[in-house]
Amino acid sequence: MTDTARIPDACDLLIEAGYVVPIEPHAVVLEDHAVAVRGSEIIAILPRAQARERFAPKQTVSRPDAALMPGLVNAHTHNPMTLLRGVADDLPLMVWLQQHIWPVEAAVIGPEFVADGTTLAIAEMLRGGTTCANENYFFSDVQAAVYKQHGFRALVGAVIIDFPTAWAKSDDEYFAKAGELHDQWRNDPLIGTSFAPHAPYTVNDANFERVRMLSDQLDMQVHLHTHETAQEISDSLKLHGQRPLARLDRLGLVNDRLIAVHMTQLTEAEIHLCAERGVSVVHCPESNLKLASGFCPACALQRAGVNLAIGTDGCASNNDLDMFSENRTAAILAKAVANDATALDAATTL
Repeated sequence: MTDTARIPDACDLLIEAGYVVPIEPHAVVLEDHAVAVRGSEIIAILPRAQARERFAPKQTVSRPDAALMPGLVNAHTHNPMTLLRGVADDLPLMVWLQQHIWPVEAAVIGPEFVADGTTLAIAEMLRGGTTCANENYFFSDVQAAVYKQHGFRALVGAVIIDFPTAWAKSDDEYFAKAGELHDQWRNDPLIGTSFAPHAPYTVNDANFERVRMLSDQLDMQVHLHTHETAQEISDSLKLHGQRPLARLDRLGLVNDRLIAVHMTQLTEAEIHLCAERGVSVVHCPESNLKLASGFCPACALQRAGVNLAIGTDGCASNNDLDMFSENRTAAILAKAVANDATALDAATTL
């Protein structure tokens, strides 16, 4: 009796690369490997020679001199602001925002501006290896459609802010549009939606409570800027008698749906609160450096068990969407802030 030849497994795509950098196992580079894909799922990562024996792919892509890795995630960005790159440089946050960015936005933003800016940002991100973005900008319906058109994965935030803009004129209109965004994209495999209340200094308690209620009901994440500058902390203490994170906690928002961006001004107790509640923190080192906002204690957050991500912020405060550059800056800055050369090593940062 002779052995029956093994029938190769079917797969849609086999990508061969000189180097494969997987998420798991951590901090490992696999030489001369291949990734097999069926539908939208990776079904195997294995040595190239074994892959050729095991699979009968519909398509094979061979890149022997390249490294293959998962796409990068830009965890905080305002992508239409690619069109505002260089509008206002060398200014502190509130001067930059209130005296320059907001007036320019009031004059120019609309559906066409947002569509064009998002399209350009997608091209820039893809060129740099980024395949997913956590978005926070006006005309989120337009953004979601553009991301979908180009097959780009995104969590699109519906902005909530206490003053009228070209996107919405009242609190009710902001929330109505957020609901419409959620309803339209709730079952999409590429596009997710979140609430994006701008910041504690631009959203009142009633609107934060409304966000919390709807976030609970719809299981939507909440994406906001907070603890970005020392001035924000001092202003909050004067106005509310609490630091911003304490105020958000009082309003029921400090939980595992919160995506807290910047977080440059944190006490040890606040770091532990974020870890206990499952808060995700997004570190935007280059934007914070440009605006002299402060330094996120990235190493302390990571070692406390906080889910830490990295984002570029918008092009007006960075001024690019290069996540490899952002990762390098995050790793180097973390060492200086922690006074520890082992802080945020390359594999962890990636």
